[in-house]
Amino acid sequence: MAQKATIYRVELSVSDMDRHYYETHKLTVAKHPSETDERLMVRLLAFALNAHEQLEMTKGLSSDDEPDIWQKSLSGELELWIALGQPSEKIVRQSCGKSNAVIVYSYGGKTADVWWDKLKNGTTRFDNLQVLNLSETDTRALADLASRSMNLQVNIQDGDVMVSVGDRIVYVTPVKWKTTDQ
Repeated sequence: MAQKATIYRVELSVSDMDRHYYETHKLTVAKHPSETDERLMVRLLAFALNAHEQLEMTKGLSSDDEPDIWQKSLSGELELWIALGQPSEKIVRQSCGKSNAVIVYSYGGKTADVWWDKLKNGTTRFDNLQVLNLSETDTRALADLASRSMNLQVNIQDGDVMVSVGDRIVYVTPVKWKTTDQ
């Protein structure tokens, strides 16, 4: 019998001083049976970093033709495509053609470094692509915060991120491997 997704209830409070965005999102997140706590928390972090009233979690791992997170305009156009991990060059190319903006949040330590070294030369033509890397230390610390019911507070200032659950705090500094102005 196939395993079912585990449901996480998250109250995500975002204070983004860089974008002047201050909002609380009540999220019900399905964690795929093959998804780790680390990936789940990276997904929540990516949501917080791009928080918007029209930003949505998608089927993610359950679907090959959808990103992990997306934002659509009121007319249904894809404005933002957010992928996690180390998508293939084909997926990056296709997503850049489908959406106005694409952000990849890579993580995984040395495997992420190898992935980017292989991919970076083929991405120079994509003006709508950003690639940010999260250190293995940061993502493992985020995984330790995961629980089925969370009040997650994310503060963002000058590109630095503070994630807290109760009295536990994790500091995350995404490293920009590719920006849209490169």
